[in-house]
Amino acid sequence: MVRDGYYYGLGSGAAAVLLYWLAGPGWTIPALLLGCFFLWFFRDPERQIPATAGAVVSPGDGKVTEVVRVPFAGRDRLRISIFLSVFDVHVNRAPIAGVIRDVRYQRGKFLNAMAAHSAQENEQNIVTVEGEGHTVIFKQIAGLIARRIVFTKKVGDRVERGERVGLIKFGSRVDVLLDASATPQVKIGDRVRGGASVLALVPAAPEVSRAEAQQVPVGGSR
Repeated sequence: MVRDGYYYGLGSGAAAVLLYWLAGPGWTIPALLLGCFFLWFFRDPERQIPATAGAVVSPGDGKVTEVVRVPFAGRDRLRISIFLSVFDVHVNRAPIAGVIRDVRYQRGKFLNAMAAHSAQENEQNIVTVEGEGHTVIFKQIAGLIARRIVFTKKVGDRVERGERVGLIKFGSRVDVLLDASATPQVKIGDRVRGGASVLALVPAAPEVSRAEAQQVPVGGSR
């Protein structure tokens, strides 16, 4: 379980005790039910991470709402969007193994995360991961209910595919932006699990032989 679950659960338990003292046992039921919900919501199950070469895994649990080619930062990208309802696990995971190259927090609105324009207008955290010869960008996007995005890594950190990297509290959305050469493995309406479901496959990075690696550029010296 995510640590936040204990905080919310203990808070609800304290409210139940206070209500019991002030109003009687019947009034504790809503607070106890809310505490149970928080403990369930912040669950953090173990996942079997795929070892398939070139696999890009889902950063979160939820329903695929979009698989589309879009322009982003001057390049064509494949965007896969996933909507997380309050019933989904909200722990976020790294889509590929690599190094965190950029983390950019963008303030914004709290529109319905299922709406296409929420990808640009909503409050979000934009993370760039470079590894395996590719660059993958994923967004943690706040939704209508979600008001806090948590990201536990920093620029320069090394992450493994499927590693836990953060959390979005309550309903939200995650977007993954890939090179146009990526081949999607999911379609709209599919249910995916963070760290376990393969969203797309990217071409293997070209191997460089030892002889090529030791070649000296023109004008250089050993």
